[in-house]
Amino acid sequence: MVAQVTRYVVKRILLLVPTLLAIIAINFFVVQLVPGGPVEAALAAARGLPGHSVTVDPAQMAALRAQYGFDQPILRRFGILVRGYLTFDLGTSFSSGQAVSQMIWERLPVSLSLGLWSTLLVYLVSIPLGIMKARFPDSKFDVVTSILLSLGVAVPGFLLAVFLVLLFAQGGVWPLFPLRGLGSGLWDYAWHLVLPMVAMTAGGFASLTMLTKNAFLEELEKLYVTAARAKGAGEGRVMFFHVLRNAILPLAAGFPAAFVAILFTSALFVEIVFSLNGLGLLGYEAVLTRDYPVMFGTLYVYTLVGLGMRVVGDLLLLAIDPRVGFERQS
Repeated sequence: MVAQVTRYVVKRILLLVPTLLAIIAINFFVVQLVPGGPVEAALAAARGLPGHSVTVDPAQMAALRAQYGFDQPILRRFGILVRGYLTFDLGTSFSSGQAVSQMIWERLPVSLSLGLWSTLLVYLVSIPLGIMKARFPDSKFDVVTSILLSLGVAVPGFLLAVFLVLLFAQGGVWPLFPLRGLGSGLWDYAWHLVLPMVAMTAGGFASLTMLTKNAFLEELEKLYVTAARAKGAGEGRVMFFHVLRNAILPLAAGFPAAFVAILFTSALFVEIVFSLNGLGLLGYEAVLTRDYPVMFGTLYVYTLVGLGMRVVGDLLLLAIDPRVGFERQS
């Protein structure tokens, strides 16, 4: 069994390498086509004309291009980028002069904590809600909760975050929660997380709730449920003892994928609105300033986390249900 797990993990890691290289290459060469790079931004800032191109002498342009490494051919720059990434040398920020790896390491816990707590909240609410909807299908409770879930999906997370700031953050209509940062103490940290987590999770309840409901409804139609009821088992015992352990398998195995989805889709906008110093805000600021090392560094880390969590999800599914098999999963 240990040998099977080792072979499977090695195989998946080897498959991740070309995927990672392809993602980095596509983004690297696409970004080169975007006008207004760091050289132009530095020249404009030096002349006091932010956002506008200026005319300079060739010597000054050549010096700036050499400073930012743009005097090298594009393929050579890409090769240097890839060699550095193999050792997690992500370069130096054009804007701050700091090591990109250090900047990401300082911001990474904020984004991971937001994604983790938000995913846990979605699971803690959606699974019991989906079970109740499956137990009472087509009831008023089922209809009303479906409408509320649809409304949550319809409102974009960014727009909801803005509304929450206007209504409940400091300076809003009801200033119950802090506006920026995450605080220091445990209670202060939790209180700062309330509004960001609500904004990140409002749209995530619907899909997991309906997945839970459909999984339980499918299990309820199987013969072992009919046999359990025929033996006199109560509805609660059937639902939580017999059905739960079978229907929960895809939900538990999907936790890493749900974490990645929330981290990638919601964290960026929420970090911007609430000024949370995570990877999303770092990458956004890097795009505005054309800070290429930070842009590619954050993308690299996001890609590693996403691909790594897919492997974790596969291993979790295999651990929960060995019937899947390593060969089939591969």
